[in-house]
Amino acid sequence: MQDILQQLAKVLEERKQADPQDSYVAKLYDKGLDAILKKVGEEATETVMAAKDGNKEQIIYETADLWFHTLVMLAHQDLGPEDILNELARRFGLSGLEEKANRSS
Repeated sequence: MQDILQQLAKVLEERKQADPQDSYVAKLYDKGLDAILKKVGEEATETVMAAKDGNKEQIIYETADLWFHTLVMLAHQDLGPEDILNELARRFGLSGLEEKANRSS
């Protein structure tokens, strides 16, 4: 599964050089961070609504959109899925309460 994230991250990096007329992602990059964040927010809301409805196919579809746009946001910030995976690996084995307590100290 990590392969698909790496492949997608590579494509998203390549789209930074693409013409906004030819690429949806290049158009998002061209519009800037606020437009990308708006898209992430929209997709998060749609994911929540799909989960509330309980339609598994729609939950999967909307979550894929949310992940995709989140990856666009990360790439725009010169981050990638490996940065998030490393953070998750760092947290692995910590209880959620312990991790949260570590943040406030």
